[in-house]
Amino acid sequence: MKRTPHILVVDDHRQIRESVTRYLERNGMRATGARDAAEMDAKLATGHYDLMVLDVMMPGEDGLSVCRRLSAGRLPIILLTALGQDADRIKGLELGADDYLPKPFNPRELLARIKAVLRRAGTPEPEAGSLSGKRVRFAGLTFDPDARVIVDAQGREIALTTADHRLLSALLERPRMVLSREQLLDLTLGRRAGPLDRTIDNQISRLRRKIEPDPGRPRIITTVRNGGYCLAADVEVIG
Repeated sequence: MKRTPHILVVDDHRQIRESVTRYLERNGMRATGARDAAEMDAKLATGHYDLMVLDVMMPGEDGLSVCRRLSAGRLPIILLTALGQDADRIKGLELGADDYLPKPFNPRELLARIKAVLRRAGTPEPEAGSLSGKRVRFAGLTFDPDARVIVDAQGREIALTTADHRLLSALLERPRMVLSREQLLDLTLGRRAGPLDRTIDNQISRLRRKIEPDPGRPRIITTVRNGGYCLAADVEVIG
């Protein structure tokens, strides 16, 4: 299944933020809005995004500071700058932004620039994420994301499917954080849930059968009523 690009639109002007997200949605993308850097950080912690549209002039932490902070993560960034602010555009590109667009802008041009940046950057399928190249221990189990196996306390290896691997990686990267079904579907498959979509529930059930001592009474991956699921264990990187 081809992933639908997910765009994070960060702008303190509600009208701009909402009009851009609606336009992107109408043109075959998924879009989520954030009003400032703090809300952006919260969205990044619980979702997978392919590109960020980032306003330079925001209250609190501004867009240039955000660009500097996130440059190592290589999330493609398109800056929205005030008309005539050449210094901001040049600085943004030096800090790692992939493109810029002066305000006011034509949404069709923004869409074209987003598509161009995505083509250059590529949109790889989410796999082990930040756990790649590491082994982690949790709840008496050891997870090797590169080998796609779990080793239990007795040294037995438990093979993981691709779906198991993506789901467990998403949970291990966010221990003790409640993640909704929608968030987990975004993180693992890069799409929205449809009506009566039970994909995540079914995957959680399969994963529990592999790692829980008693899958009927799960203690490692718990269900949070009206919330979603939570990895209820500490996670230790062991190399």
